[in-house]
Amino acid sequence: MRKSHPVRRAVLAGAATVSGIVLLLSLKPASDPGAASAAGGAPPAAAQSPQGGRGAGSGTVTGDAAATQYGPVQVRLIVSGGKITGAEAVRAPKGGQSDRVTADAVPKLNRAAVAAGTADIDAVSGATYTSAGYVKSLQSALDKVAAASAGQDSGEGAGQGAGGGSEQGAGDGGAGQAGAGQGTQVLTGDVARTQYGAVQVRVTVRGGKITGAETLQAPRGGQSDRVTADAVPKLDRAAVAAGTSDIDAVSGATYTSAGYKQSLQSALDRAGG
Repeated sequence: MRKSHPVRRAVLAGAATVSGIVLLLSLKPASDPGAASAAGGAPPAAAQSPQGGRGAGSGTVTGDAAATQYGPVQVRLIVSGGKITGAEAVRAPKGGQSDRVTADAVPKLNRAAVAAGTADIDAVSGATYTSAGYVKSLQSALDKVAAASAGQDSGEGAGQGAGGGSEQGAGDGGAGQAGAGQGTQVLTGDVARTQYGAVQVRVTVRGGKITGAETLQAPRGGQSDRVTADAVPKLDRAAVAAGTSDIDAVSGATYTSAGYKQSLQSALDRAGG
């Protein structure tokens, strides 16, 4: 029997080892990140974009349609961060002479609403009825914004109260009263009867202060139309400025002024003021 040469055995063993290593390397799975992603794996955390939320107190709000002698007026606002950034009349009187009046008045009213940030804007000359309807619809839109903001404040306050310590809640009796006083209320006064017709006022109260006032009912017809158009905006502004019903009567509108003050006081009574 021939004996194998030791050198030959070493060579054969070495060749077998090399072949085994090559075979193992060819079977190793790929570690390329792109391959993992293509196979359905999640991308790296840095590649994921966070979802963006809208700013608080932002959106589009449409006021109630206000009926006027020449047709309805309805205002839509764009609000960002609680401020009016855009205004448009989605409905306004049309047909005949109304087309010219609307084309002239509405852009001015839109600009005034954005500039003032409230419904306390002047009527456009020659567009008394359209202006009055615009202001009324504008105020209703602002009331909706205020109500939504009050709801958010209430929710946040409740969350803070739940997370706060019980000792502070029990020890600070005035904190609850202050939080309640900062809410927004929309209060409608009683109808006040006057010699020339009914007067009714609605006010917006925030933090115990009047921030808006509008007349829901006022004398109409004949000479009353002119008196109402002149007096009501002045009375609304006076109510906001004074913060009470202790306001001066408008010259030439004694009865309307008296009815306004009576309805205003009844609204404030509902607020505890």
